[in-house]
Amino acid sequence: MLPSQLQSPEAPNSAREALRARALYVLPLAIAVAAVLTGCGGGDKAAAGPGGGGMPPPAPVGVVKTELQAVGLQTELPGRVEAQRTAQVRARVNGVVLKRLFTEGSEVKAGQVLFQIDPAPYQAALDSAQASLAKAQANLAQAAAQAERNKPLVEARAISQQEYLSSVAAAKAAEADVAAGKAAVQSAKLNLGYAAVTAPISGRIGRALVTEGALVSAAEATQLALIQQTGSVYVNFTQSANEVQQLRRALAGGKLRAAGAQAAQVRVVLDDGSELAKPGRLLFTDLSVDAASGQVSLRAEVPNAEGQLLPGQYVRVRLSQGELPAGILLPQQAVKRSNQGDSVLVVGAGNKPEPRMVKVGSAQGNQWVVLDGLKPGEQVIVDGFQKMFVPGAPVTPVPWSAAAAASAPAASAAPAAPASAASR
Repeated sequence: MLPSQLQSPEAPNSAREALRARALYVLPLAIAVAAVLTGCGGGDKAAAGPGGGGMPPPAPVGVVKTELQAVGLQTELPGRVEAQRTAQVRARVNGVVLKRLFTEGSEVKAGQVLFQIDPAPYQAALDSAQASLAKAQANLAQAAAQAERNKPLVEARAISQQEYLSSVAAAKAAEADVAAGKAAVQSAKLNLGYAAVTAPISGRIGRALVTEGALVSAAEATQLALIQQTGSVYVNFTQSANEVQQLRRALAGGKLRAAGAQAAQVRVVLDDGSELAKPGRLLFTDLSVDAASGQVSLRAEVPNAEGQLLPGQYVRVRLSQGELPAGILLPQQAVKRSNQGDSVLVVGAGNKPEPRMVKVGSAQGNQWVVLDGLKPGEQVIVDGFQKMFVPGAPVTPVPWSAAAAASAPAASAAPAAPASAASR
């Protein structure tokens, strides 16, 4: 209202009429809202169940039934890959490298020529040694003939005994010269052969460590390349000496039994968590303990035909060293781990969840090995924890499966739509 209108005598009556009209409009609206809220409350009570107590129905939860079974205890340890055989190709003569006769990173065969060192000096040395040998052989023929002629003469006393002995000694010296000449020829042939550097073993060769024109030395044993055999590789790993002793005590006490045919098998786990298709075999366990680290060294041989393992690569090794005669396996999501210990929820009397402390051993894939705390035939809750709004309220156990776990989020989100619509 304007100030001029409020000052008129009719203004109070007009204000009272406006307030009365507004009250007549608001009152029915408040009654309608109250009716709607009352109806919603009645619907909630009706939805609460036949008893009308306001409690929701038992929540469905996924459970697994515990059962005893023989469980192979696997130990996962870090390891490093090592080539089965390694050969360093080194120079055995002095000279200048003329050619590289292989492709870097390729497979080479034993005896294959890899480098050619300048052979000219060694060919000349061989020719000289052969000439010296021929001269020694000629001298031997003459000295042997002279000794043979002197033999009947000394018997007839035509020459002195001293002269005969000198001719025999000259013949033997000539024989020694021939032997020395043959050795010199053999040495020259070896040096000439070393000028053609060959592969000592078959395997995969790496990059060339020298180039054409490089001067290599036999005295320094210049390394030219590296060859490694990786068709099968070694995996070296260590295990705590305490774990080894505990395992032996458990085996001796009957708590564990020696694993069967799979005991010597070793599984290699790569960085992405995948396992090699072919298992390896345990070769040996060292007899001594490293004084610095308290670890025992182990070695396994692993097939590597596809070349997935490279020398020097770090991997994880899964080794079966014992078998639990009667163990229980649970999905890892069923176990709650904390500083106070490990626990699970078990469906007890009246289908009410009950916490239970358990003793967990090693992991087997995505499952835990439960050593103590559970009995065969008990139902352990694996899925549906988010549905148990009221602690201690009964639940509806449903056999757990991966498909049911995947569909659980969609099922829990479906009832939220009617409630939100009602609130609107």
